Amino acid sequence: MTRFGYTLMTEQSGPKELVGYAAAAERIGFDFEVSSDHYFPWIDEQGHAPYAWSLLGAVSQVTSRVDLMTYVTCPTVRYHPAVVAQKAATLGVLSDGRFTLGLGSGENLNEHVVGERWPAVGERHDMLEEAIEIIRALLDGERLTYDGVHFRTDSARLWDLPDGGVDLAVAVSGAQSISRFAPLADHLVATEPKAEIISQWDEAHEAPSRKIGQIPISWDPDADVATQRAHEQFRWFAGGWHVNADLPTTEAFDAASQFTRPDDVAETIPCGPDLDAIVDSVSAYWEAGFTDIALVQVGDAAQQRFLDEAAGPLLEKLRAAAPSE
Repeated sequence: MTRFGYTLMTEQSGPKELVGYAAAAERIGFDFEVSSDHYFPWIDEQGHAPYAWSLLGAVSQVTSRVDLMTYVTCPTVRYHPAVVAQKAATLGVLSDGRFTLGLGSGENLNEHVVGERWPAVGERHDMLEEAIEIIRALLDGERLTYDGVHFRTDSARLWDLPDGGVDLAVAVSGAQSISRFAPLADHLVATEPKAEIISQWDEAHEAPSRKIGQIPISWDPDADVATQRAHEQFRWFAGGWHVNADLPTTEAFDAASQFTRPDDVAETIPCGPDLDAIVDSVSAYWEAGFTDIALVQVGDAAQQRFLDEAAGPLLEKLRAAAPSE
């Protein structure tokens, strides 16, 4: 059965608002909730960047059913992997086992703030592999002394671990990252609905796994308002993840997207009141083989109205259209 999630987008909403949206999304019937883990918004117009781990701790206490997840945390520059493991274990305890740790190699925008250089992609993958080894060992309850190329730990141990452990999901984009990280992770995260990514993952990962994707939508009763909001808040999205990973500042994202028109955004993000059009866009993910699809409603100003008026009927339509097995 395809599962549908709600995105707590820290770049566009403040922490108190996000906690309220999280509680409402569970009441409405979403299956899981994911939170971005950023230090910056993508562009200044979004205007927020609360700390994901404090947010998820609060969300774990105002929800009781939905699964929770970071989408995704970079455990290599801004954070040491041993600290990420501690945060994940604590959230696992607070949520009674509902937390999945989503990991990725990160973006310069969020990692440069600690004053370290931004490595090339090959080195970032080397660092991520070491980080996963450390996180996995600590979540398994080991007392860990580790001496790697990029990270060290000295007799590290987690004292509070959730029953059943914490699953790891890793963001991948193609054959090389899949072959490298599929053996280390429990679940897949990907940003594009490509069937070849799913088939390559299944070949490299023998155990059953979730395949988790995410899609932005801009619902509004007025299609023009929805399109303008999507352009203001999400024009950076048109650059693609290979570009987004390396740009260092919100000013750089603004410059990179300065020639993106509202119509360009509307070609990639469903905008307006038509729920069937949203279902059609989301269907690309389940047709590619994704099991879990998180929706991002664009814009804080539209969030509560989306939850109150559109989210419930949209979930009904999505579940009626999606595969049931």
